[in-house]
Formats: sequence, structure tokens, C-alpha cells
Amino acid sequence: QVQLVESGGGLVQAGGSLKLSCAASGLSFGVYWMGWFRQAPGKEREFVAAIIQSGGRPYYADSVKGRFTVSRDNTKNTMYLQMNSLKPEDTAVYYCASSLVLSTAPRAYGNWGQGTQVTVSS
Repeated sequence: QVQLVESGGGLVQAGGSLKLSCAASGLSFGVYWMGWFRQAPGKEREFVAAIIQSGGRPYYADSVKGRFTVSRDNTKNTMYLQMNSLKPEDTAVYYCASSLVLSTAPRAYGNWGQGTQVTVSS
């Protein structure tokens, strides 16, 4: 049974930082592209970042480029999202997901975590 479990969300002031983790089990972690998505109330789920199997090349949405860093540790079956210079518009539920192909589209990702809330106060 595949499980993706996010952690590390919380409440932070604008300009602050948070680090999210996504722990995976029940899948061959190193085979998958891994992605981060977020969904704010009343909005569609949107791509945030993705990272290739080896961890060597990250991809970012323009809205987070230069502020967020995605990484992974295949020895721990875990992916991370370091979020710096947070803005109120970053407030959302953040999800991690796995895919066999590189894509920014949620429909390409077959396994999803339950999400972790990130709230940025102004």
C-alpha cells in the first residue's frame, strides 16, 4: 500500500520559513518523479515544484522560484520543500505526489498525500 505523508506545515509570519517533508512508503521511491502541489480555498490545485528521480534537477512554478527549494533523499524515501521568504499568498494546503513522468499537471500524479496546512500571516 502506497503512503505519502506530509509534515512540517504550520503558521508563520510573512518573510519567515518552513520546511515540509514527504515520507513515502510502499513504492520504489527512486523510480518516481516527486512533486509538490498546493491548493488554496476556492482555487484549483496548482503545481509548486518537482524533482527527478536522482534529485539532480528541480523544477519550480514561477511564483516560488528563488524562494522554495525542493530536494529528496532516496536513502530515506523522503522529499523536502524548503520554503523561504514566505508570503500570505503562499497560504494553502500543500500536497506531495508521485509520478512516473515529469509533469506539472496534477492528473499525471497517481499517489497523493493527505496534505499539510501552511498559513502565512501578514
